[in-house]
Amino acid sequence: MPDANLRFPPGFLWGAATAAYQIEGAAREDGRTPSIWDTFSHTPGKVLGGDTGDVACDHYHRWREDVRLLADLGLKAYRFSVSWPRVQPTGRGPAVRRGLDFYRALVDELLAHGITPMVTLYHWDLPQELESAPPGGGPAGGGWPERDTAERFAEYAGVVAGALGDRVELWTTLNEPWCSAFLGYGSGVHAPGRTDAAAALRAAHHLNLAHGLGVRALRAALPARARIGVSLNPSAVRPLTSSPADLDARRRIDALANRVFTGPMLRGAYDDDLLADTARVTDWAFVRDGDLAVTRQPLDFLGINYYSPAVVSAASPSGAPRHDGHGGSDHSPWPGADSLVSFHRAPGELTAMDWPVDPTGLKDLLLDYTAQAPGVPLYVTENGAAYDDKPEGGAVHDPDRVRYLHGHLSAVHAAIREGADVRGYFLWSLMDNFEWAYGYSKRFGAVYVDYETQRRTPKSSARWYAKVAASGELPQAVAEG
Repeated sequence: MPDANLRFPPGFLWGAATAAYQIEGAAREDGRTPSIWDTFSHTPGKVLGGDTGDVACDHYHRWREDVRLLADLGLKAYRFSVSWPRVQPTGRGPAVRRGLDFYRALVDELLAHGITPMVTLYHWDLPQELESAPPGGGPAGGGWPERDTAERFAEYAGVVAGALGDRVELWTTLNEPWCSAFLGYGSGVHAPGRTDAAAALRAAHHLNLAHGLGVRALRAALPARARIGVSLNPSAVRPLTSSPADLDARRRIDALANRVFTGPMLRGAYDDDLLADTARVTDWAFVRDGDLAVTRQPLDFLGINYYSPAVVSAASPSGAPRHDGHGGSDHSPWPGADSLVSFHRAPGELTAMDWPVDPTGLKDLLLDYTAQAPGVPLYVTENGAAYDDKPEGGAVHDPDRVRYLHGHLSAVHAAIREGADVRGYFLWSLMDNFEWAYGYSKRFGAVYVDYETQRRTPKSSARWYAKVAASGELPQAVAEG
């Protein structure tokens, strides 16, 4: 007799996620101006194959079709981001009505199909004008390393809340601020492509500040029923051995990957060890009196994005490649730790991104954040994998992704069974899309996109996930075939 299926709690929210620059296209339509990712992707050598998000999945024109895809799959939630330069082309001042109307219509269509929208205000597409302003010398200066950008974000948050607050109940301020700060300003593999360790730490603080100011702006503009959170990409950091040196390497990376955000957001403080570890990079004088009271705002939920764990040790004298999963660069995204810590590839199967498949990291993080933020519900706001999917005979079979999803959903269920209050799961991603510095070379979607014709084809993983979502039950084993 087969084992019983794993049943998820009643009301568990099954969804999929996307991001504006990765799918919308229409880069120059209806008043939209360039974001830092437009500039970065149009800079030769920055994105694989010279790809850009100019057209992407053409979602700006095909949004009704894409909502039908969600509905046909029976998914009850959709996490999407608003393009800041489509709403506020200069990053400040009045909104563009056509930009807001696009998101109003999208939300209305979702609601008409019984799909709950979750809005992410910032998924990395900073208006280029905010990045280009002279640091410290203009009305807004120098992107996230400058305080004014946080203040502009709060204004933008209020604008979007005013337009969508009567329709949307689930809101996240930022997506993966670690990537914005440390890949955008530290290693330079993400937009805007700067390589300044001190600027990366300033950016991290101003993203924390933007989150706090943004939560305040949302609370002021939204109805009381709205629920507000943030989507972090915490790292499940594991020491290579139990030696004191490797345990200290784990501590250093935990501070830079995780506590640099959870400290201010959840506890209103930067930990002393983080400040000491980075003292040779910056004196943290950019943290002003009162900032940490702003960063610590009551949250209705926390979003957890997870792909693979990190394995670290004390620095190896061999100078081996840095297997941190964050792209190749001569510059490190780990200020203060770059010469002291080595990263190692975790054992096991790899995805097309060369990321190890290890669902235990997701379970560990869900239980860890349950302990760190007691009483705060959790959502898995991103989880998924890239594989080399290819259409055959009009269909796309992706058994590796089915196995990946089965393993990670099993981990979510195990975390719930052990006490984690997980309210929903958002598959990354609804469809294949522009995968940042990898261009269109990596496919994360449950739906295959032919970029020449823009035809959408649900993969076998999409059909499998739809069945799980419809039943709220996960089979104990993955069926073959």
